[in-house]
Amino acid sequence: MKNDDDTKEDTQSQVKNSVSMEKNCCNKDAFRLHMVTWNVATADPPDDISSLLHLNSPKTPDLYVIGLQEVYAAPHRFIIDMAVEDSWSHLFMSSLAPRGYLKPRFVLQVSSIRMQGLLLLFFSRLAHVPFIRDIQATYTRTGMFGYWGNKGGVSIRLSFYGHMLCFLNCHLAAHMQYASQRVDEFEYILDTQIFDPKKTPRILDHKLVFWFGDLNFRIQDHGMHFLRNCITSHKFNLLWSKDQLTMMKKKEAFLQEFDEGPLDFQPSYKFDRFSDCYDSRPHRTWFVFHGKMRKPAWTDRILWRVKPKEPPPEEEEDEDRDSGLDEKNTKQQEEEEEEEEEFPLKLKQDSYTSDMEYGVSDHKPVIGIFTLELRKMYETPLVRVCAEGEWSADFDAMVIYSPLQPFPSSAWDWIGLYKVGFRSVSDYITYTWVKDDEVSFNDELTQVYVSKDEIPVLGGECVLCYYCSTLQCIGGISSPFKVQESKVAVEEGLAPENINGLDKATAS
Repeated sequence: MKNDDDTKEDTQSQVKNSVSMEKNCCNKDAFRLHMVTWNVATADPPDDISSLLHLNSPKTPDLYVIGLQEVYAAPHRFIIDMAVEDSWSHLFMSSLAPRGYLKPRFVLQVSSIRMQGLLLLFFSRLAHVPFIRDIQATYTRTGMFGYWGNKGGVSIRLSFYGHMLCFLNCHLAAHMQYASQRVDEFEYILDTQIFDPKKTPRILDHKLVFWFGDLNFRIQDHGMHFLRNCITSHKFNLLWSKDQLTMMKKKEAFLQEFDEGPLDFQPSYKFDRFSDCYDSRPHRTWFVFHGKMRKPAWTDRILWRVKPKEPPPEEEEDEDRDSGLDEKNTKQQEEEEEEEEEFPLKLKQDSYTSDMEYGVSDHKPVIGIFTLELRKMYETPLVRVCAEGEWSADFDAMVIYSPLQPFPSSAWDWIGLYKVGFRSVSDYITYTWVKDDEVSFNDELTQVYVSKDEIPVLGGECVLCYYCSTLQCIGGISSPFKVQESKVAVEEGLAPENINGLDKATAS
């Protein structure tokens, strides 16, 4: 029989377990994800993309992912874009940076390792950037025997609060008769794209995968008249059964793991440019024009896959099997299951539609809005970084940083000085190497030197960012601080256009 103390202890234990369970069930965060896929057909960007990005919506996304196809696909434009930032990237960055979004790595714009015509951009609100790690980008060519990247896939993988995500932007083979080839190309991309970490070396190893782009699947069997009548009357459901991707999913088991929202919007292809009218012009063959027009189709798609739970391993009776390897695989699976239970991830699609406003291409952009719900694996940045004392171009300055958790630091880590509202990691005003320019350190704090010659003489609101080269990410961001205008510049009367002369003035 239990005494009062035992009963009291049991009650406290039950309350504690109840609170713990409630915390595990309720302590989740929701993030809004805005995705765009658009075949821009080598066109120049429009003047305004507010509608495309829902910039006037009261619901602010946490992440933007934009996948474009046929971005200046002509060879001479490719050479130009390698030398300068392409106008599409510039437009997206200039539209999102003033609203507090950052492209958190150099190579997130895949044109820098670029596959011809394919562009994948990832933007995050600044508050999330220190928790986006392990960023890698890669590509696979499938067009023209793999030698010219007019078709294929580009991907970005990253850790978001500890959860491994992968975004794959594809442009697959065209024309009605190549549905099976499109599936083969997708499978080839999945097989060939390899990432570094052992835990998630392939695309399908990630906890959440988005597959999107101009997948080029068509609506087969139906005639043009029936197609257009269904679209005009918004009876899209009458076309779903003949959508090639829907049909291929019934045949291919690996495609069945990918989910997609209902195709309850106008097919995004093929339109007369600067028009809401579907294709009305005759097409040219090798020798003549003919009157056959392209049928409307949902070529531009956004699908996703949440990694399914692994089935229990089948018991084998082979006495010669490698029991050590089997035990290792079982242990890894158990660890993954424990992680999934402790740190669950769910995805809900809030909107899936084509945007009829834009006419620069024969494709309309397709937009998917998602709510990503997850429990954060960590809530502390890798590094705390801040400016020490007053900053101006009149004297050398100091940065203080301190690690908040273990991470693979190296001599290639650096701290950049940025103006508030910067667009990407490469937009620094100046930077300092954390090891080469180290002044002093102890177990808790490290001081790093910044030369006055590198500090902007006109001052302004700035932040400091610690960049971890090993993890390819920003490990910490300082609070905004004021860099004071140089008193020497004011005394010398140096105008902004003559500001280069300040170096001599501050040296004297």
